[in-house]
Amino acid sequence: MPTYVAAIDQGTTSTRCIVFDRQGQIVSLAQKEHKQIYPQPGWVEHDPEEIWRNTLEVVALARIKAHLSAGDIVAVGITNQRETTVVWNRRTGKPYYNAIVWQDMRTADLVAEFAAADSTGQDRFRPQTGLPLATYFSGLKLKWLLDHVPGLREDAEQGDALFGNMDSYVVWNLTGGTAGGLHLTDVTNASRTQLMNLHTLAWDDELLAAFTVPRAMLPQIRPSSEVYGTVASEVLPGVPIAGILGDQQAALVGQTCYEPGQAKNTYGTGCFLLMNTGTELRPSTCGLLTTVAYQFQDGPVHYALEGSVAITGALVQWLRDNLGIIKKSTDIETLARSVDDNGGAYFVPAFSGLYAPHWKADARGVIAGLTRFVNKGHLARAVLEATAYQTVDVVRAMEQDAGVSLQSLRVDGGMVVNSLLMQFQADVLNGPVVCPQMTETTALGAAYAAGLAVGYWQNLDDLRQNWGIARTYESAMDDAQRSRLMRGWQKAIERSFGWEE
Repeated sequence: MPTYVAAIDQGTTSTRCIVFDRQGQIVSLAQKEHKQIYPQPGWVEHDPEEIWRNTLEVVALARIKAHLSAGDIVAVGITNQRETTVVWNRRTGKPYYNAIVWQDMRTADLVAEFAAADSTGQDRFRPQTGLPLATYFSGLKLKWLLDHVPGLREDAEQGDALFGNMDSYVVWNLTGGTAGGLHLTDVTNASRTQLMNLHTLAWDDELLAAFTVPRAMLPQIRPSSEVYGTVASEVLPGVPIAGILGDQQAALVGQTCYEPGQAKNTYGTGCFLLMNTGTELRPSTCGLLTTVAYQFQDGPVHYALEGSVAITGALVQWLRDNLGIIKKSTDIETLARSVDDNGGAYFVPAFSGLYAPHWKADARGVIAGLTRFVNKGHLARAVLEATAYQTVDVVRAMEQDAGVSLQSLRVDGGMVVNSLLMQFQADVLNGPVVCPQMTETTALGAAYAAGLAVGYWQNLDDLRQNWGIARTYESAMDDAQRSRLMRGWQKAIERSFGWEE
């Protein structure tokens, strides 16, 4: 009987379960969206209990669709939206508050306060964590919860309140919840909390003191690939949980970027570019993050440089939902193709400030270069181009930090089906953009981590053999045009700075 590996992909907008075979091909897929909660401007929340219900539903559905029993699945891997912060009660299983999503901006004042307290400003904790102070990471979100939710701090100090990112919450529930659920996370997720020391791979007492976080509420940190425990729930009873990776690290693993210098860009709600730097921890001087790439079972930890762009695919949704310029997201390519260029218009989508390489929390979205000539086709094109320009900014910073030039960029995520965007990306990057045959690389990476841990795949070469190219886009733009476009982008992005006091 053939056997399979399942991956639970708990993302920003939906939760999915995908079942893979030994060749890394999809056998079954189920997906369910959850509600985005916006209590006030700049705040973004999810209901953790809704996500847990959806997780059970998609796992059951993926099994039913493929007529599989739990015995057909040798392991399950978990990948998740990183940084999103949830705190729940060990005895009741109830969350104290909604999950605070990575995009949420409520900690902006805390960021300013923490940065002002040290001469290094936003880089205050960078030596230990590889991360600047920003609203993005979990530590300040957790501090906000501890400071604002009545009774939470007391419960946390007594060990009754548990903190985690969505991986920890899902694993705890999958392994029994209040009846002995395992409270753990992996090194990739822990590296995004701003509470773990990158050098020791352990929770750091100095950081915990600065953020006033009780150690008792933190999950145990484990490698990304090993058998953590088994599923207690009836959806996959007895199946080993054997892999956990933050979503962007999972995509790096799924894209088989196991050699130093290999990089991938995931085009989703935001854009996330990761470059494997091997077992060497490389500090960034160009506004990038130093983070954990992965750690397999008994092996060394591998590090990565990361550039995160907050808003890319979300800008297309905004054009659809807030302005009604398109009816469905896929219409954007047709509309953008109705014109030859951007008509001089640039769109800087700094809705949540700017992430790498600028890290400007005070930036806000601008449309620049407007004339009466500009129509909705030009705006659609400017929206797509913004994704490509932001990626170029990150790639150039990455090349400078790593001291290598990128030979090609492996891409994945929802926007890679947009051939206009991918061609423009190759044009402004001035290098090949490579689309893999398997675009579900995030879930695949989690499946690979789980499958390696139980011997379903023997080694990394088994995984490399599964990787294949669907299409390569080569640059077809002359240098003068590329320079002109990038100069326009640079002017536009500077106009977005300093909007918020």
